[in-house]
Amino acid sequence: MSICKCFPVAVWAAFALLASTPAVAQTMGGPEYEASAYNRNAQLLAVAKQGDGARARALVDRGAAINARNRNGETALYLFVKRGDEDLVRYLVQKGADVGLAALDQTTPLMAAALSGRRDIAEALLAAGADPRLADRLGKTAMVYAAGAGRASIVALLLERGVDVHQRFPHELTALMWAAGSGSVETVKVLLAAGADSAAKDDRGMTAAEIARKAGHEAVAALLTDVPR
Repeated sequence: MSICKCFPVAVWAAFALLASTPAVAQTMGGPEYEASAYNRNAQLLAVAKQGDGARARALVDRGAAINARNRNGETALYLFVKRGDEDLVRYLVQKGADVGLAALDQTTPLMAAALSGRRDIAEALLAAGADPRLADRLGKTAMVYAAGAGRASIVALLLERGVDVHQRFPHELTALMWAAGSGSVETVKVLLAAGADSAAKDDRGMTAAEIARKAGHEAVAALLTDVPR
């Protein structure tokens, strides 16, 4: 009697299904149960968005592509920067994450760190080769994000790393003008100490003091008005 007659097709189908399950696959010598490379990459991005560092580490160790991107072009590194997780940022950098990969809007991990004011993370990215000169689709660099958000420590760091305090951005704006608009006295002081020109004007003919005053930041406007010429 043949084996096929003893085991109907339905039984063989059930047997094959059982052999493909996680618990049985290894004991039966079948293919090891593991998500496909595509699924591992998707899972890495999902847990990075959730801020689950332990699962992210496990997925990277299992071979997930460290520079995989989501539909917005963000990598796991970018997502952990946004969440302010310094440990995971350093871990991913050590594992080879590309610190220069930008999202679809051309924002970079360094810009995200600058916006959030995380100097520790910005330092780690710069040490790994992040370029502070890169600009997003709107022409904004990490300096613009830092100055515009009033992140004095990041502004100071970028100046230390050679960013030109006199650099002009779209609409002839300077970092000082962005800082003035943010209302951050401390950030304005950092830029003035670095030699920022308080008399410079944007394409509307407005100075940093006038921008501050228009935004309702009288303390900043007063500080800029009192700058010796």
